[in-house]
Amino acid sequence: MFDIRDLFQWERFVTPAIIRVFYGVGSVLIVVAGVAGVASSLQIMTYSFVGGIIMALLSLLAAFAAVLALRIACEYVLVMFRMNEHLGALRNRAEM
Repeated sequence: MFDIRDLFQWERFVTPAIIRVFYGVGSVLIVVAGVAGVASSLQIMTYSFVGGIIMALLSLLAAFAAVLALRIACEYVLVMFRMNEHLGALRNRAEM
């Protein structure tokens, strides 16, 4: 678990503990932006129905793609930290 004292010590990485919070906040912001895009597409529908439908679909598609890209980026960071832990364990085993 994350402890506030970990911020001032370099014994342990805090990024793996924070990355889940970052993913949650990022996902919520992306969903809010997607809903805002759909809402603005409803306003555009008063001028051009087809343009509004296209914008609504593109907003939903972009929100889905952004959440997927955020997930991939967060997993990449976690994989890098896990690789570091496993390489450290291999180094310790080789020193024995």
